[in-house]
This record gives sequence, structure tokens and C-alpha cells, in this order.
Amino acid sequence: MLGHWLFWVAALFVIIFARYVAFSGGYHYLLRNRWRDRFRHRIFHYEVGAGAQVQREVGRSAVVSLIFAAFGISVLVLWQQEWTKLYLELDTARDWVWLFLGPVVFLLAQETYYYWMHRWMHRPGVYERVHRWHHESIETTAWTAFSFHPTEAVLQAVFLPLSVLVIPLHAFAFLTLLAVMTLSATINHAGIEIFPASWTRLPLLRGLIGATHHDAHHKQARHNFGLYFTFWDHWMGTESPKFREQFERYTRKMEAKDKAEA
Repeated sequence: MLGHWLFWVAALFVIIFARYVAFSGGYHYLLRNRWRDRFRHRIFHYEVGAGAQVQREVGRSAVVSLIFAAFGISVLVLWQQEWTKLYLELDTARDWVWLFLGPVVFLLAQETYYYWMHRWMHRPGVYERVHRWHHESIETTAWTAFSFHPTEAVLQAVFLPLSVLVIPLHAFAFLTLLAVMTLSATINHAGIEIFPASWTRLPLLRGLIGATHHDAHHKQARHNFGLYFTFWDHWMGTESPKFREQFERYTRKMEAKDKAEA
């Protein structure tokens, strides 16, 4: 039984780590190499950690991917035992409602869990043991996305099996959410602002976290604790007062360049 479990953990590890490499590596290549001139004014820093930092981040990310795989297989075991709210069929109106409502509830619950856990991880005594590894990357890269201490990885991953016990989620919606989590982490850590200048002026979009928002956290650790959304930072007064100015500085340069070339 243990050997069977270890086999599937190893198999899922390969998938998770390969997805991390594909997302982070592809994002880094496209925006910092192939489209470098296009995004030149949106890049926060150049060539940081091209050697030692990236090697450290990838190594730590491999360990984190293994931890995520162990928790991913635990979700599968819970599903096989019929203890979760995961489902595959769309036979009833309730199934269709939760097809769309489930991901919303999941993201809001994860945002709440992460925000308060993140603030706790910055407490003296906790920070040094749990969260300091992640903040060693002051100038973040796409490879920073999974660069955590193992304890922090466990604290993040435990949300998954807990969530499927109580939130009805279609299995494919759940898998999509896992991909969204990886993509979001990559975007937020890549050190390149990809959102348009109009982003902060659109009510439905300005509450989303991007690279500028999270980069401010790595440089001003007392601010910007959110994961996907800014609402907890707004409500608790923890959003950086410099965020809007920084976002506009990076995006307006690009907007002006586009107008000049038009």
C-alpha cells in the first residue's frame, strides 16, 4: 500500500514540477527574451539571479512540488473514499450551479486563508522559521513562484484537501483551479507588469493582484499580503500606499511608447 502511494506521489510530482518548469520557463523566455523590447519598460529589473538565485529557487521548488504532490494524492484518496464534495456528472441544476459557484467560493476561501496565514508568517519568530526563504528573493523572478520553505509549502497545500471536504467542485473545475494557482504565482513573481494601464480604473479588474502589487510586498514586507485579490489588504489597511504610483509608472511608460509608435 505504501509503495503504491509513493508511486503515485512520484508520478504527480513529475507532472507538477514539469508544469512549474513549463509555466515559469515559458513565461521567463517569452517576456524577458523573445518579447524583451516590447516589455522593456515594464520589467522591474534585469538579469537578477541569473545564476545562483535561480538555481536556489528551482531546487527549492522541486521539494515544494513533491510536497504538493503528496497533498494532491491525499485529495485523490479522499475522493476514492467518497469523503469529498468533488463530482463528475452534470445531471442536476445544483451540479450546474456549483460548476460556476464552486470555483468562486474556493478562490474567496483560499484568499482569506492565505491572507491571514501570510500575515501570521510575518510575525517575529515565525518569519525566520517559515517564510524567510521566500523573501530571500527580493528581486523576484518567474522561478520564485514555488520557492518556499517546506513548512510554508505544507501550510499552503493543506488548504486543498480541506477545501474539497466542504466545497462542491466539479473535478475538472478543480484541476483548472490548480493551473490558475500556478499561473497566478508565476505572473505575480516574474518582475514584469503585464496588466494594461487601464487595469486600476476598471472596477471588475482593479481588485486583482499582479506583479507590481506583489513586488511591493517583497520590497516592503509590511504591505500587500493578498494572493489573488486586494480586498483584504484594502479592508485591513495593509496595501502599500505606493502601489498605484508604481503601477502607473510602469504602465504609462508602455502606453506612451505605444502611442509614439502608432
